[in-house]
Amino acid sequence: MTVRVVLADDQPLARSGLRVLMADHSDLEVVGEAATGAEAVRLVNDTRPDVVVMDIRMPGMDGIEATRLITAGPATTRVLVLTTFDEDDHVYGALRAGASGFVVKDMALDDILAAIRVVAAGDALIAPGVTRRLIADFVGRPAAVRERSPRPVEGITEREREVLTLVGRGRSNTEIAEDLFITVATAKSHVSRLLTKLGARDRIQLVITAYEMGLVTVSR
Repeated sequence: MTVRVVLADDQPLARSGLRVLMADHSDLEVVGEAATGAEAVRLVNDTRPDVVVMDIRMPGMDGIEATRLITAGPATTRVLVLTTFDEDDHVYGALRAGASGFVVKDMALDDILAAIRVVAAGDALIAPGVTRRLIADFVGRPAAVRERSPRPVEGITEREREVLTLVGRGRSNTEIAEDLFITVATAKSHVSRLLTKLGARDRIQLVITAYEMGLVTVSR
């Protein structure tokens, strides 16, 4: 299967580098490029790509708003956020907007291509260290902001709560299985049920839900 990709970044060099790299991989095809969030939304409507590689900081409509519009629309396009990690204060907003993955520009290019494939396959991906940053960002907010829209905890079992806590800590299905002495298939089943019960789009939103519920904390 060929993964059809739109590149959204206001830096032509960044888009060019990815386009040239992807040209050497027959399973990846660039079907459009955008320099603004608004252009990215239009391209998605026109080309129906599998994945948008989305920068956050762009003129006019930024990547967060573009992500929200794309994921709220009828298309099945998934968004992989690619940005400068140390300079971006909008990790939480991008993921809440519906992004399925978050990688940083200083990652190896081959790792970025691998991330595109992972997201296209329907999985969620968070770059190493982003889970910790995500939680720290949320915990550092004023209590009134954190508690404005708490997620309900009713309807999940004690075991599912344990699984959700481990997902919030960035544990994989294999690691969850090892921690709870269950099979990987059972761990995957628990995660699938949590996605349904909590109305979460993907694993990344489960991470967000875990700390919104207070299941995950950060030592400061």
